[in-house]
Amino acid sequence: MHNFADYYFLGKIFKPNGYRGKVNAWLDVDDPSEYESLQMVFLALNGTLVPYFIDSIHILNNKAVIRFQDFDSIEKAEQVNNAEMYLPLADLPKLSGNKFYFHEIIGFVVLDKTRGELGEIRQIFDYPNQAVMQVFYEGKEVLIPINPNVILHLDREKKEILVDAPEGLIDLYLS
Repeated sequence: MHNFADYYFLGKIFKPNGYRGKVNAWLDVDDPSEYESLQMVFLALNGTLVPYFIDSIHILNNKAVIRFQDFDSIEKAEQVNNAEMYLPLADLPKLSGNKFYFHEIIGFVVLDKTRGELGEIRQIFDYPNQAVMQVFYEGKEVLIPINPNVILHLDREKKEILVDAPEGLIDLYLS
């Protein structure tokens, strides 16, 4: 049994592709081209992560056509239909500067340029058009946009993020 906490969601298989065992998958990543040489993924099947080796993968935008090793029929492809795909967090490329993965900043302290310390990041909410950091400031939930115009500096050693919250945003939550 794998600990899912050590893995990140890569995407999901959504249907067989043809009759020879290939599958269509959707990739939930910023840059799908980084996965063109992927050799293995973990599929979530019956509550556990099972490794599957990849014979070929073709990526177009956020979709991929994958042929798994020893998959030679539509029946095999159907056995993994709708399976979620995961990869180990350790495989993520290291980011630097103000770029970060959401899981990486949970527990970081948010400092606002004007108000000072706002609080610790409790969660990240990844909404369709905007991801936000949840902090509790003066006992109230405050959602800070994850946006290059808002995030001024990320300090991994101190576990701090300096932000310039949009004018009036914090007041909205305190009223």
